[in-house]
Amino acid sequence: MNLLDHSASDLSRLIATRAVSPVEVMQDHLAQVARVNGAVNAIVSAPDPDALLAQARAAQDAPATGWLHGIPMALKDLVATKGLRTTYGSPLYADFVPVADDLVAARLRAAGAIFTGKTNTPEWGHGSHSFNPVFGVTRNPYDLSRSAGGSSGGAAAALAARMAWVADGSDMMGSLRNPAAFCNVYGFRPTWGLVPGMAVGDSFMATLATEGPMARTVEDIARLLETLAGENPEVPFGRPAEPYTDRLEINPKGLRIGWLGDWGGAYATEPGVLDQCDQGLRVLQDLGAIVEPVAPPFPAEKLWQAWMTLRGFLNAGSKGAMRENPAQWAALKPETQWEIEQGLSLTAAAVHEASVIRSRWYARAAKLFRQYDALVMPAAQVWPFPADWRWPQTIAGRTMDTYHRWMEVVVPVSLIGLPALAVPCGFGAHGLPMGMQIIGPTGADARVLALGQQYHRATLWPQTRPPRL
Repeated sequence: MNLLDHSASDLSRLIATRAVSPVEVMQDHLAQVARVNGAVNAIVSAPDPDALLAQARAAQDAPATGWLHGIPMALKDLVATKGLRTTYGSPLYADFVPVADDLVAARLRAAGAIFTGKTNTPEWGHGSHSFNPVFGVTRNPYDLSRSAGGSSGGAAAALAARMAWVADGSDMMGSLRNPAAFCNVYGFRPTWGLVPGMAVGDSFMATLATEGPMARTVEDIARLLETLAGENPEVPFGRPAEPYTDRLEINPKGLRIGWLGDWGGAYATEPGVLDQCDQGLRVLQDLGAIVEPVAPPFPAEKLWQAWMTLRGFLNAGSKGAMRENPAQWAALKPETQWEIEQGLSLTAAAVHEASVIRSRWYARAAKLFRQYDALVMPAAQVWPFPADWRWPQTIAGRTMDTYHRWMEVVVPVSLIGLPALAVPCGFGAHGLPMGMQIIGPTGADARVLALGQQYHRATLWPQTRPPRL
């Protein structure tokens, strides 16, 4: 039985009925990591294999605590894991071993997962290309000369390369959606607040980033979301979890889907990206949905202005103290230094204006969702690019004026915390994957996942085109 190609949900059912054991699952996982991780570099800080097998044997004899019982799982290296090195991709934390789990890790551990390492990420999660001075670059399983995206690039690559059944990720500026598109898997950014953060630092104004699930099936996305979601009484703006797995059935016939494309040309895209998304749109049409083009509903430059201001404000607030420490400052990547300096130069008036723009866009989007059941956009503006680049500096002849402008297409969702599922939409002329975002209104996570489930059944991209490593 090839356990590596199973979904996590199927694997969970096999373990529950004792058709397979956690030891067998761990053996297959460790063999696959030994076979392919040296080339892909997706999983880092892995514990000793004998120690992991001992945990699997203990799980085999213990009662199940959740649906992930006995399933190996590597967590993103931005999530603190008790007793397991967590570096944040930074040389400042190269040897850091937390004494407690972050909330995400605690919930996954309570659900029975066995932590088999961390998934690689860019330093501090800054940038949609997973490289750092501690572990190096994560490579795309579909073409080892290309990027796996980021900042959840290690997670996406591990899923595609069959080194993971499910993975956690995080998304501020497309960090769940871009790597999913690059690696032919699913990444779900939930409604902001559905997956709560930790009660550390600012929890009132830091509302741009969220944790979320990644997987090769939508059922696994839904199950993992049920594990991650649920209010943390120590932080504000929480949202209750729902039984997402039980609500995956929907008839797409007659649903109105708005296609935003490249936002009227505002978002530069490489040749073929929009055509590849068009193939995904045709799948929705074949399922009975009505797809209509939508004119740009809000000025793209205003969204970018608000995004840059609020992102800089939050980065300066959380990391600005490093500027006063010469040794720490010298150890930061140039992009992180730039983020901090951008934020430190802001005025209160600029932050307020950004918040007003954000508020107006939220109101406009709410009206748009009275016309459409879902909106669709590309999940990336470029194909997976060479792994030795820091970032794409031009797109279709247009110069990118920041290290992350090439991912601007994710900003309309991130700025106002909408739920968005990145789904695969096939492979381009050079055999590289691409994906698109299915976007819903605030709180419509179950609807977005249900539509994604019908799309998944009609395409099965992760199952029909695994990488040939």
